[in-house]
Amino acid sequence: MTGPGGAGPLTVALVCPYSLSRPGGVQGQVVGLARSLGARGHRAVVFAPVDDPADVPDGCEVVVTGRSVALPANGSLAPVALSPVAARRGLEALRWLGPDVVHLHEPFAPGLTYAVLAAGRRPPVVGTFHRSGGSALYAVLGPLARRLARRLDLRVAVSEAAASTARGALGGTYDVLFNGVETDRYGVEPWPTAGPTVLFLGRHEERKGLAVLLEAWDRVVGSGAAPAATLWVAGDGPETAALRERHPGGPGRHWLGVLGEVEKDRRLVAADVLAAPALGGESFGLVLLEGMAAGTVVVASDIDGYRDAAGGCAVLVPPGDPSALAESLVGVLDGTVAADRERWLARAAERAAGWSMAALAGRYEERYRSLVGSGPA
Repeated sequence: MTGPGGAGPLTVALVCPYSLSRPGGVQGQVVGLARSLGARGHRAVVFAPVDDPADVPDGCEVVVTGRSVALPANGSLAPVALSPVAARRGLEALRWLGPDVVHLHEPFAPGLTYAVLAAGRRPPVVGTFHRSGGSALYAVLGPLARRLARRLDLRVAVSEAAASTARGALGGTYDVLFNGVETDRYGVEPWPTAGPTVLFLGRHEERKGLAVLLEAWDRVVGSGAAPAATLWVAGDGPETAALRERHPGGPGRHWLGVLGEVEKDRRLVAADVLAAPALGGESFGLVLLEGMAAGTVVVASDIDGYRDAAGGCAVLVPPGDPSALAESLVGVLDGTVAADRERWLARAAERAAGWSMAALAGRYEERYRSLVGSGPA
């Protein structure tokens, strides 16, 4: 097999600290990058925790590095593997693979990512930083984190916000790239709908703003402005039970639970609106770009990470304002907002295409090749 440009194929180990059994932005990036690197002729092997063998994603090679436990992190719960035995086995599997490059995502998350940095001699290591905002882990590790960070041969951040967070904690310089969208995933049959539909995708936790959306939806329904519309609420989290008690399911509101990858894509393609009401703490608005790529009008909070991703192709509302959110949802559904829907969606799709996972894989390939042959740091 010959890689692009006549160069030989690479073997890349993509190390993800978070369980592939739980939907998440980092997990999606790792799996999507593995698929796109494979399409470019490389062997990309994902090392990650998995809690159920049935959750191993299609289209990529996976080495399971244990089962996960949930740890509080950045206003969420991170499903990480804490077993030292699992980390040791993961290191042994890495050595057996003999990759040309090891690519760590969130290098200082507990588990195999951190173990790779703490280990001895290894291939060149790339570290991609996804987190924005403060991190108790950086504070706990202190000078040790800065010392181990020097073992990274290349530091990458998914956004300026993520780079700023990492720089403040670890120092150093960061190559700012982006999160990629698997734009080719959305040529699927839409999920059946009975009328105009709004979709929420995300963890049911305070910072994702689901409580704000549910209050807004009560106003939409109460106004009678969109009588046939339905809200689909996907995902789960620590607020699920309380929110379902206050806003039970019914004809205009369906609680879907955690969706598989195929169902998620089909529902995203079918929805008229993707609602992303996060309150903050988002380093990059990947979910907005997924909605754009799927041909869905995006209504999102006007926060830094989302504003940057939207690029003028999403309807932005003040965060935490259910009245403004309800008004925008009604406006999109009745056609008074984003009135020229086809033109709006075409512009949004063009925006999403500029952030494709295929393009991101090409950018990473360039960086991998620049490191191969230089040896470890």
